Amino acid sequence: MGFHTKPTTFVGHVKVKVENLQRSIRFYQDVLGFDILDQTTSTVKLTSDGRTSFLSLDQPENILPKQERTTGLYHFAILLPNQSDLANIVVHLVEKGIRFGSSDHLVSEALYLHDPDGNEIEIYRDRAPSEWNWNGDEVAMTVDPLDFDNLLKHATPGETWQRMPAKTVMGHIHLHVSELNKTEEFYVKGLGMDVVNRFGEQALFLSYGKYHHHVGVNTWNGVGAPTPAKNSVGLESFTLIFDNEGDRKQAVTNLKQIGAEIFEENNTIITFDPSGNCIELAV
Repeated sequence: MGFHTKPTTFVGHVKVKVENLQRSIRFYQDVLGFDILDQTTSTVKLTSDGRTSFLSLDQPENILPKQERTTGLYHFAILLPNQSDLANIVVHLVEKGIRFGSSDHLVSEALYLHDPDGNEIEIYRDRAPSEWNWNGDEVAMTVDPLDFDNLLKHATPGETWQRMPAKTVMGHIHLHVSELNKTEEFYVKGLGMDVVNRFGEQALFLSYGKYHHHVGVNTWNGVGAPTPAKNSVGLESFTLIFDNEGDRKQAVTNLKQIGAEIFEENNTIITFDPSGNCIELAV
């Protein structure tokens, strides 16, 4: 569909912090079906295609458990290629005894579960963009019950879930933030996203290239929610992949114009949204 490949800007990688790396590796391998691309004593890069990584786990020193009622990760969302993949992992999770939630968002069908540290994961499949309903610049999304009877008709008979499909990508990320006005300015004027859905006065959904959302932000942990400790379980950073160096430089210029801090070292450019969520700008 082109929403997660150049020239569209997209979320290419998410790095989360965990308390026990080995425990997390077992979960992400045995339950979700990732493979290991690269590993050190404190980090692991996970892969679905054996060549690239869109998800990393990090165990910092003196790690603290997940802190409640703070800004940071609400969930990261793994996008499966096909409806049959979503049906197959439903069967797999049930067989494994893994608890999960679910929802039909009109634009997508989604499952929700937590890793051993409480980091929330969405696993979803998109409906075809021709099925999305737009009212001007706003796409219709909702939180309806998932029709499992219909979904499971697409499960592959006799096939057990072994691994994430090779064409799986990081679909989007959803963040807890402390307020929405400066947050909207940061992502729209700074990073060049469009607001594609306003969920009351508590959440925004933003995207590039008319996707239903690459980034979601909400104040559901409370307006004024504090930034979590740097060494606590949760989001370490996420990476936006720009089409070219010119686009990235323009984003840096725009961010500086609205007063956002930019940190550059060895061609790595990092910024923080107004709630302290770390974003790497890459090409």
